[in-house]
Amino acid sequence: MFLLDESSRMVEKMVRGWCEAKLAPRLPALEAGTEMPWALMRELATTFGVGALAEAAAKKRIAKLRAGEGGDREGGTFGGDPMMMAVFVKELSRVSPGFAMGWGVSVGLAGGAIVGKGTPEQIERWGVPLVTTKQIGSWCLTEPGAGSDAFGSMTTTATPTDGGGYRLRGTKTFITNGPGADVFVVYARIDRGEPREEQGLATFILDRGMPGLTTGTPFKKMGMRDSPTCEVFLDDVEVGAERLLGGAERGRAGRADTKDSLGTERSGIPAMAWGILERCYDQSVAYVRERRQFGKPIGAFQAVQLKIADLYLKLKTVENCVYRLAWMQKAKVSDPAYVNATKALCSQLAVDGALTAIQLHGGYGYMEEYHLEKLARDSKLLELGAGTTDINLMSAARSLIGAIESGG
Repeated sequence: MFLLDESSRMVEKMVRGWCEAKLAPRLPALEAGTEMPWALMRELATTFGVGALAEAAAKKRIAKLRAGEGGDREGGTFGGDPMMMAVFVKELSRVSPGFAMGWGVSVGLAGGAIVGKGTPEQIERWGVPLVTTKQIGSWCLTEPGAGSDAFGSMTTTATPTDGGGYRLRGTKTFITNGPGADVFVVYARIDRGEPREEQGLATFILDRGMPGLTTGTPFKKMGMRDSPTCEVFLDDVEVGAERLLGGAERGRAGRADTKDSLGTERSGIPAMAWGILERCYDQSVAYVRERRQFGKPIGAFQAVQLKIADLYLKLKTVENCVYRLAWMQKAKVSDPAYVNATKALCSQLAVDGALTAIQLHGGYGYMEEYHLEKLARDSKLLELGAGTTDINLMSAARSLIGAIESGG
């Protein structure tokens, strides 16, 4: 359970080679915003055949749905092997956590939501192009006033129209891939005039270019700069019922669908943390063996040895979390508390580990050339995105002990 099989090792080696040859040289342009990552995403999908695997799995699901068979989504990238997918994300994150995040949002969140919850027609029209990277997707939940309280504070509404469609109004923010997305998976309240607490949540599939849908300029960020992010504005966007994910309103059950996607996102964060920590550890061990001060390698000093051991412990802790998450996904074991707690822990360890690696490298660690400063900047978003650390821990606690009302 705690060793990669031969196939995963092969993926690890091939993806690492691709990242070093293709992705790493593009980082300056990607971080500066003078180049977008979409072409590289498509090249990645083509190079490793992951698009073809995902397309075959999506078409299999279409056939089952049309035959009247439901069930969970099967297959996907790497034939549905969650550990192999984790290795794939880990290798991307060693070089660019931002690129890994953009890929995951487009293929896993946006594409995965449509393939997993959509009608056969929706999967054909939007799901297949997204999971094959022929189109780029975004996942639009967060709003300027609705972050941690995504459901309770959501103001984006979908008002039913006389023709059986909906009119969407609202603003989404911090939307990964927003500046270049072809497809927008948008969450909104169904507003028929009833009290907010009684309104259901629904998901809509929108295309760039629809009247009333516009995107803002890319945000300037501390990290993940190679992952373009912006606001999405919905100004009376008219949509037909065919764009309602799943083909029917689900009332308050729509929140459960959204939480499923959040769980998928949170399950992917530890693999990103794994890549960050592995790069930090590998690079730090090599550095303390070679760097000499006071007549000997700095690895001979106890203070340095303690930092290396601490970095190793962080790496192995995250790695073991990833193995267990992969086992859970493969065995279809549901454990929301573990998913949330693990996301919180791995995010914190990635941030702490990146800073430890910089400290070990001294002034060199602060320079762009050594790559560690990027990993430190990028890792911080893991503590903020897909729920802040505090929210993740609170969610884990509520799964364990149930909701408890505060006394007034």
